[in-house]
Amino acid sequence: MTSDNTEQEPVTFVDKRKIDPETGQVREAEPVTESLAGAAAAPQPGSVDEGEVQEQAAPEKDELAERTADLQRLQAEYANYRRRVQRDKQADIETAKASVVGELIGVLDDLDRARSHGDLDSGPLKGVADKLTGTLTSLGLSEFGAEGDPFDPALHEAVQHEGDGHDPVLGTVMRKGYKFGDRVLRHAMVAVIDRIEDGGANTSDEAAKPAESEQE
Repeated sequence: MTSDNTEQEPVTFVDKRKIDPETGQVREAEPVTESLAGAAAAPQPGSVDEGEVQEQAAPEKDELAERTADLQRLQAEYANYRRRVQRDKQADIETAKASVVGELIGVLDDLDRARSHGDLDSGPLKGVADKLTGTLTSLGLSEFGAEGDPFDPALHEAVQHEGDGHDPVLGTVMRKGYKFGDRVLRHAMVAVIDRIEDGGANTSDEAAKPAESEQE
């Protein structure tokens, strides 16, 4: 049977009685200070030194900081990418609008000629012209080039110039210019003259008065 084959561990008893039963004398206590001190000094199984823990944690902290920096950099790059895509998308939309509006400038020229002949004073064509002009204006189209405006070579195409160019302004506007937002779709074709100062005109009139009085 298994109980006969297995070896039984010997049972030991420790006599902790303070009085010896045989002699009747008080037993002296065994010194345990050194054994306790040795047990306290001895490293316990499974215990880890604090310095070793810090050394093991230092590489993990560095790796975590590096991964955090990589994540922040990726987030910044993605945010820049989204802004760039939105900006390019908006630019493409504005370019498409400007292209379509630019094709309708010729229609506006025809309407201006009809208006100058009085054909748009009344009738159904006037309503169509007003709706078309209002729609294009709401999209961002604006016209420029009126008589008396300062001459700007970035906006106006001068085909004629009278004067010495001291203070050039627009004289005759042969063709209006159009802008879509800040983009120039067509330059205005104009004739340029020099601005006439009121002070100069008054001086010439005053100089002419004494001459007239002398003749009288």
